[in-house]
Amino acid sequence: MQVTIESIKQEIEQFNEEQLKEIAEFIELIKFHTRYQKSVTDLNQLATLYQEFAQEDRELAEVGMADYANQLQQEDK
Repeated sequence: MQVTIESIKQEIEQFNEEQLKEIAEFIELIKFHTRYQKSVTDLNQLATLYQEFAQEDRELAEVGMADYANQLQQEDK
């Protein structure tokens, strides 16, 4: 079965009011699933970015601590 916009329109034009309501609900369900799938993908991307930045932050903190320790030693002199 080949699905085209025109074939779907032709089928829908034959539906009664109750069937049209069901189609409208189904369309909303598809939209919801599409939004949900995008948000899950976004959450996975955010988790990956968080891990990458957390590692970078740890590395920068280590470098910063060494500089800070050097500055404290110079103040003591």
